[in-house]
Amino acid sequence: MTFPLFCLQVTAVENRVKTIHAGHKPQQSWSKEELSMANTAGDKKYLTAEERDFILYTNLIRMDAAKFFNTYFQDFVESHNRQMQQYSNYNTLKISRTDKYYKSLEKDVEDSKALPVFWPDEALSWVARQHAKEMNKYNYAEHTSRDGRTAKDRIRQMYPKRPIGENLAFGFATGLGNACMLLLDKGVPDLGHRKLLLDTSLDLNFIGVSIQPHKGYRYCAAMDLVSLPR
Repeated sequence: MTFPLFCLQVTAVENRVKTIHAGHKPQQSWSKEELSMANTAGDKKYLTAEERDFILYTNLIRMDAAKFFNTYFQDFVESHNRQMQQYSNYNTLKISRTDKYYKSLEKDVEDSKALPVFWPDEALSWVARQHAKEMNKYNYAEHTSRDGRTAKDRIRQMYPKRPIGENLAFGFATGLGNACMLLLDKGVPDLGHRKLLLDTSLDLNFIGVSIQPHKGYRYCAAMDLVSLPR
């Protein structure tokens, strides 16, 4: 059995590769201070361990996308490709370093600037969780809820008239897997997920996430973002 892997993204607003050497773990390239800075959700009990990691890896991308690409992302690529070898459509599922999405990411991370980290928000995580659970229950993969509400509607029910964004990913149970696939954005022509993670225009600063089982794709992940005063 094979499982397609893909992502969906939405936003709304008011009006060169270094190979990881054998025996070198990705976290060894990051200081304790950097890892601590990225771990903004480390003490949030309303999140699972993988959801907390989802925020941590997203923040590492924000802090230094090039370093993330050269460390954790490379480690993920190797692991992912090994796992995908069991499937008949391996050539479709694998991450190729000659693929146009990989090459464009390589360029984008080199051009990226350090960005502020995202801060966890319990209400946003509730919104993300409800949508992820509904997608599983009714076996669909869309930003629009069954009752017709959009991501903007759902998030602005909590935070009216604020800039918002939403990313959806399918097929991955781990925080690292979801963060890496949203960054790669394979198969998404406008690279909307990547742009949202590396956004510099909307001032998005709070995040809610949920990783849930999914009938069609095994797992689904929702990431909701909003810009709020701190």
